[in-house]
Amino acid sequence: MTSSGLRAAAALLLLCAATFAAAAELSDKLRDDSELSQFYSQVEQNPIANATLTLRSCTIFVPTNEAFQRYKGSIHVLYHITTAAFSKEQLPKSVSSDMDGNPPLYITKNRNGDIYVNNARIIPSLSVEMTNREGKRQVMHIIDEVLQPLSVQKNAKDNINNPDAMQFLQMAEQLELNDFHLRTYRSQVTLAKKESVYQSPGAHTFLIPIDESFKLSARSGLVDAKVIDGHVIPNTVIFTAASQHDDPKTSAAFEDLLKVTVSFFKQKDGKMYVKSNTIVGDAKHREGVVLAEIVKANIPVQNGVVHLIHRPLMIIDTTVTDFLKSFKFLNENGENGALRKFYEVIMDNGGEVLDDITNLSEVTILAPSNDAWNASLIENLLRNRKKMREILNMHIIRDRLNVDKIRQKNANMIAQVPTVNNNTFLYFNVKGEGTDAVITVEGGGVNATIIQADVAQTNGYVHIIDRVLGVPHTTVLGKLESDPMMSDTYKMGQFSHFNDQLNNTQRRFTYFVPRDKGWQKTELDYPSAHKKLFMPDFSYHSKSILERHLAIADHVFTMKDLVQYSEQAGNVVLPTFRDSLQLRVEEEAGRYVIIWNYKKINVYRPDVECTNGIIHVIDYPLLEEKDVVVSGGSYLTESSICIILANLIMITVAKILN
Repeated sequence: MTSSGLRAAAALLLLCAATFAAAAELSDKLRDDSELSQFYSQVEQNPIANATLTLRSCTIFVPTNEAFQRYKGSIHVLYHITTAAFSKEQLPKSVSSDMDGNPPLYITKNRNGDIYVNNARIIPSLSVEMTNREGKRQVMHIIDEVLQPLSVQKNAKDNINNPDAMQFLQMAEQLELNDFHLRTYRSQVTLAKKESVYQSPGAHTFLIPIDESFKLSARSGLVDAKVIDGHVIPNTVIFTAASQHDDPKTSAAFEDLLKVTVSFFKQKDGKMYVKSNTIVGDAKHREGVVLAEIVKANIPVQNGVVHLIHRPLMIIDTTVTDFLKSFKFLNENGENGALRKFYEVIMDNGGEVLDDITNLSEVTILAPSNDAWNASLIENLLRNRKKMREILNMHIIRDRLNVDKIRQKNANMIAQVPTVNNNTFLYFNVKGEGTDAVITVEGGGVNATIIQADVAQTNGYVHIIDRVLGVPHTTVLGKLESDPMMSDTYKMGQFSHFNDQLNNTQRRFTYFVPRDKGWQKTELDYPSAHKKLFMPDFSYHSKSILERHLAIADHVFTMKDLVQYSEQAGNVVLPTFRDSLQLRVEEEAGRYVIIWNYKKINVYRPDVECTNGIIHVIDYPLLEEKDVVVSGGSYLTESSICIILANLIMITVAKILN
């Protein structure tokens, strides 16, 4: 073929390619992507969807095949299509779907910038924009969930295709709601003349308690107009996948004399909860948090989204015992609630702990979450009923202790609170202010964080924590490093390399650890010595002093052991790294006192268990002024020696050169 013929053939190929590219449409893109085949088969079977792709502008939200595999309901392909083209940046807060009645799809964005359509996330970088043969602009967004509209029972009498929240309540018996009924709450809305709240145009979030939550006969009478307002988040649509963890939203019950916020949070197992927090209460509405599990989520309606919950918000009408029992209710997956495992452990232990809680007129429970019970060391303890009873009692306080009261106790020192377990205390620590505050509690060697505070009951509070107290999970070194009360001892041990040994799990350590306030006292008593203890140049002295505090043996020495030995032999001699530690321990009014070198030292926290030993936190170090050499002439630091040697070398070199 001649060169001119080759050029003509190439031009023809380019023209064919351009013609093919122009003919390619969104429907072709959808058909050719193997990851979207299940949705494409739905489009093929729907003449309206086919006509839309052929003739009109549109935005189509396409679930992946993986999303279809997780989904068990009916597929409504037109609910995934809107007849206007929107890129991700152009999507408004809501768009009308092409389904009968044009029910809306709600567009939200979270703090990470992820965009959601209802409860489905738009997968970044997979959106496609094209023009069809009719010159119509079309956009495809790939999403990670199948969009589910309001589901109606097959035998429904009425034509229900786009109800508002009030119509949803009125027609609930004709809807697919997993056999949940809403008659009681609907009656209270009507009785309080609050229909307008649920008919309000716009986009809101509605929280509706199911009939099962009104088993307590008096509860429905407590659902007044203000409580109904507290179940509505106005002008904000919150689907669970897009919700921000523990981000309080103003409810419709937010005014001068009553202030109620509502927030969502998710446990590690994926279960969703909602809570009301009555920040400012009145005579009928007590301050405190009410926690409810979402039993059916993400039901879209004409003016927002509905979530069904297992108990009404704002109403504090149950005891702590009733609250724990309430988690026997099942959610839509047949699973129990947030404190199921805590309740099960109590009942497996004979239920006496629950009886003890019932008999307390005022009580605060530190309740470990379901995830907290998955720690490996707990499994063996569950079979030891005596030890388990002690551990459970460590989570119970004979007092009404909310976060404000913890703050007051913690104003000048780490708060120390007795538990129903004899001679066992919990130690609270508050870091930060306001919503950013983190509250930790230490008990039996375990530092737990309160992940849900102030769940209010008629006779006290429940705080949900992330660990089981009394079941150690760290070494002596790990405990030193994480405990805010022992930071000075940890720092001193770091620069002297004393801490290196404390991770050894082949040894058993008994460590008398001065708390930070104890070291601060030495600054007043021995200012010169105290200053040098925290200087790296004096690490030899620091290490020697810390060695005096650490007993190393084949077993640990609890405070009860030391009291018993002291009663039998007077002084107790404990083996340390270089020498021995001689002391005596006495018990005075339920507290322990160490007598060392004619000094009385209070034990602030006894028997802090670790995986390789035990820590006794003491009020003052085992220290005397002579322990640190302070005279400038009698002791040369390492840096001083280096300077002297450098000067000698320079003098010698100078003499040689001369």
